[in-house]
Amino acid sequence: MTADPPLVLDIDGTLTRPEGWGIDPRVFDPIRDWEAPVVIATGKAFPYPVALCHFVGIPELVVAENGGVVYTGDDVFFTADRAAAQAVLEDYRAAGYSAGWGPENTVNRWRETEIAVNLEQPIEPLREIAAAHGLEVVDTGYAYHVKDTDPNKGDGLETVAEHVGFDPEAAVAVGDSINDVSTFEVAGRSFAVANADETAKAAADEVLEKTHADGTLAALERVRGSG
Repeated sequence: MTADPPLVLDIDGTLTRPEGWGIDPRVFDPIRDWEAPVVIATGKAFPYPVALCHFVGIPELVVAENGGVVYTGDDVFFTADRAAAQAVLEDYRAAGYSAGWGPENTVNRWRETEIAVNLEQPIEPLREIAAAHGLEVVDTGYAYHVKDTDPNKGDGLETVAEHVGFDPEAAVAVGDSINDVSTFEVAGRSFAVANADETAKAAADEVLEKTHADGTLAALERVRGSG
């Protein structure tokens, strides 16, 4: 059996329970025991994947905020500025809408490079306002992310790989959403869990039969078993 390949994992929809929220704890041991770099690549705010790595007990290799923040374990790279996304949110509020997360808005409190809006809010006016600011809105199935058009998870993966010292084409990626497509394009092998959106399924090398963490665990077992 050959050594484990580098691993790239999304969080929401990929490491979570079928209900969609809450990480399935069964993923912790396989991730901790993985004998190659594990990169957590997510749309979540920067502190969340760092905390996940910390509590799982793996090196903090992180692509956060859809590529807006990249942490190589030694250096943090910011590839976008939150100011433009914040301006979109202010205009969205002025039009009578809100981010939809409540007064404390912990979803965005520590976000460095983008703004996330609750899926219960209307997307079309958000897209129009974002476009007027030169930004885009990405629907990950968990939030509408108002972001710069350039950063993406795939670029973030390449940055981590360069600094850590592995070939991204040797990596295996698992995800569930349109924001994972760029990761699938960079990694040498990619899996979409069964609950993935159609864009992610079309981009993946293989669509798994199982959903959420069940699908991810199946992929890890297959990859480790086949080398």
